[in-house]
Amino acid sequence: MKQDHVSFPCGNLRLEGIYFSKPVTGLAPAVVVCHPHPLYGGSMHNNVTFAVAESLVAVGISALLFNFRGVGGSGGTYDGGIGEQDDVRAALDYLQGREGVDRQRLGLAGYSFGGGVVLPVACEDERVCAFALVSPYLEKGRGEILKSCVKPKLIVGGNGDDVVTPAEIELYAGMAAGPKKVEVVEGAGHLWTGYEDRLSQSVAVFFSTAFKGLG
Repeated sequence: MKQDHVSFPCGNLRLEGIYFSKPVTGLAPAVVVCHPHPLYGGSMHNNVTFAVAESLVAVGISALLFNFRGVGGSGGTYDGGIGEQDDVRAALDYLQGREGVDRQRLGLAGYSFGGGVVLPVACEDERVCAFALVSPYLEKGRGEILKSCVKPKLIVGGNGDDVVTPAEIELYAGMAAGPKKVEVVEGAGHLWTGYEDRLSQSVAVFFSTAFKGLG
């Protein structure tokens, strides 16, 4: 697996990232993976985001991790999840221009705060074919968009999560339009410590299935 340290523009800002890939014949699908809350230590260097990237690459899907504005070497400052949506769109722009990427098979994945940022972009941006929300932290009312979003989606959480509870996962699952896949992993907490492989494999299988037939 190859890891390239990259940077790309977002308006007047510049964001840093890591592009995970392996040699493939032809074009490979790709997924942007978004990290947890910046104000609580979240960055692209996270156990969940790295595990997801590695599992995606193992099934032939490239992955882009990046730091939201104000995190690490990315410019700007935290913007409460609003400006961060522009960061996600900029990451999609980067993938579109990256050699070897199949522009017809792009996805988004977000963990915790990253899930809340990913959701509106995933539903509204025509470039996104499928998306995964891992323990998504959605502020009140923000989950409503799931009702009208008919793109393939994975919603996954842990039954030991006291931040995004199993009841909240079931609530989002119930309001989400199909096609959808929902998983509540026995024993997993919000940090997914010790359950990274189980989670990342579920995410990889989901995207592999969603992208099948689109290339």
